Amino acid sequence: MEEEDNNETILPEFPTGRVKKIMKLDKDINKVNSEALFLVSCSAELFIRFLAEKSAEVTKGKKRRIVKLEHIRIAVQRHRPTSDFLLDSLPLPSQPLDRPITDQIHPRPVTEKPVPAGTRRIDDFFNKSANKSPIQIDNEES
Repeated sequence: MEEEDNNETILPEFPTGRVKKIMKLDKDINKVNSEALFLVSCSAELFIRFLAEKSAEVTKGKKRRIVKLEHIRIAVQRHRPTSDFLLDSLPLPSQPLDRPITDQIHPRPVTEKPVPAGTRRIDDFFNKSANKSPIQIDNEES
């Protein structure tokens, strides 16, 4: 028997730089090891993939084509370990799902509140950067 060497490099789908910034938002974390960063990125990717698959199953079960918040909530409720920590974080449906068409055609304008000085919106972490090259993971703790 011959053993084949698998030299495939596994790269996380999420930008590791942004994941690191999000991890460092926790005041107890000073440095992030590259191996820990890699594991957190891959774990988040697997969890989101799992949640998307379960939500799609609920959507198909209800004979719908678009995944909605209601479908995600049902998927989370059905999976006990996920519902223990995630269900309280999901927003409650503010309006019934069968709202009148007039609300969809004429949405109310959303006014953004001014952000205090020195703070950034969480959306900034998820915007793609102009640099398309993969992020190198160094072995140093930083």
